[in-house]
Amino acid sequence: MPKEFKETSDQAAQEYLGSSGKYPFTRGVQKDMYRGRLWTMRQYAGFGTAEESNKRYHYLLSQGTMGLSVAFDLPTQLGYDPDHARSKGEVGKVGVSIATLDDMRVLFRGIDLSKVSTSMTINATASILFAFYVTIAEEQGASVRDLRGTLQNDVLKEYVARGNYIYPPDGALRITTDMFAWCAKNAPKWNPISISGYHIREAGSTAVQELAFTFANAITYTEAALKSGLTIDQFAGQLSFFFNVHSDFFEEIAKFRAARRIWAKIVKERFGAKEARSCMLRFHSQTAGSTLTAQQPQNNVVRVATQALSAVLGGTQSLHTNSLDEALALPTESSARLALRTQQVIAYETNVTQTVDPLAGSYFVESLTSELEQKTWKYLEEIDRRGGTVKCIESGYIQNEILNSAYSDQRAIDEGRIKVVGVNCFTDEQADSAPIEILRIPPELERGAVERIAAYRSKRNEQATQAALKSLQDAVQSGQNLQEQIMLAVKSGATLGEISDSMRQEFGLFQEYSGF
Repeated sequence: MPKEFKETSDQAAQEYLGSSGKYPFTRGVQKDMYRGRLWTMRQYAGFGTAEESNKRYHYLLSQGTMGLSVAFDLPTQLGYDPDHARSKGEVGKVGVSIATLDDMRVLFRGIDLSKVSTSMTINATASILFAFYVTIAEEQGASVRDLRGTLQNDVLKEYVARGNYIYPPDGALRITTDMFAWCAKNAPKWNPISISGYHIREAGSTAVQELAFTFANAITYTEAALKSGLTIDQFAGQLSFFFNVHSDFFEEIAKFRAARRIWAKIVKERFGAKEARSCMLRFHSQTAGSTLTAQQPQNNVVRVATQALSAVLGGTQSLHTNSLDEALALPTESSARLALRTQQVIAYETNVTQTVDPLAGSYFVESLTSELEQKTWKYLEEIDRRGGTVKCIESGYIQNEILNSAYSDQRAIDEGRIKVVGVNCFTDEQADSAPIEILRIPPELERGAVERIAAYRSKRNEQATQAALKSLQDAVQSGQNLQEQIMLAVKSGATLGEISDSMRQEFGLFQEYSGF
């Protein structure tokens, strides 16, 4: 048992853990947790054209999804229009292609944005996609102040875990903190960032590294926002997080409990927050894509169910459950429905939602929570000692820590020390070869996207568009709020690629750490 439990009375231990809804929020950020309101059930979806994805969204909403979660293709994530040479072969493949205001109009056609919570997994171009979203919400007559949703917008983790960055860290942080300021003033119910440990874990990190590197990034964003002139209580309540739900059942539950406690202490003790809402760690979670197997894919249903249950017992505010076919392709409609039903069975049939914090007081869970917390603080101290997150990215320290953990795990799998059912034990060639429906993206989709963007450019006021793009470049140099200028560029008819190019010219491109 950790020292704080060995040497204190039960009453003191209870005070250390706190109550649900109270600092340090170990037991949950809401007093009644799921007895008052269930977590938001999301299904991450987006593929092909905006029209195809729109049909999937309407289907998911009809099946009980509580919020939309948008996946974008690689050109959209990297700031390239469909007709750019670097987009060739990638349009609509791993998400939906969105390059213009018209694309966004089609994506959300028939969906009242004043009534739905929308999450967008977008980072380097988050400011542009958000501008598209706000503009069409205004066209629908919605109040921007009432819009609910989240942008991932976590560019720092792209440098260490995912690689979908555009600008150097300083420029990326400028764009992000300008959005913080814009949302604090104009969209107080919108979360302008979801600081992501998910992709750090997918890249091969341990649970402790997931927490440590995520919070190191969060500290960097917070410091940048404070440096820009915001106060901690102006924006901390709008920060949200995104964590992975891996297969070690109790470790994941303890990880979420530790995460709430760590973030509460960082915000209160390091940054001096006065408001309780500022100290609440609110997070979305997603079951672990890296644990899904192409072999015996039906086994993935069981993996997802146990991971989802640990997220619920850990107190998540929002959850996406992966589909059984995602080790092979984007999910089909039927596999997405089964993934959603997994959440609904947990919510409505198991009764685990009837107790605020079912595992509170478990000697194992409480000691594991404290162990994860202590190890995370050690990593954060080391990152501070090395000069902070940006310097650790530039030196490759964080990347190397993740790579070493990934290598260690893969070696353990290859040697059979970590068991993966259907892969290195209980294998079955007949089950592996059983037919399974696969979602395929037709190649002609790309040609259609190229034709649409040409038509979009032909109908706009070219002079107004170019003037808005020039104003955006001037704003980069003068220090004006970039989100405001990006909104004006979008409304003038500028495309995602054109806006990205304007900022590329000013900020430059990030050169990846090579290890040499």
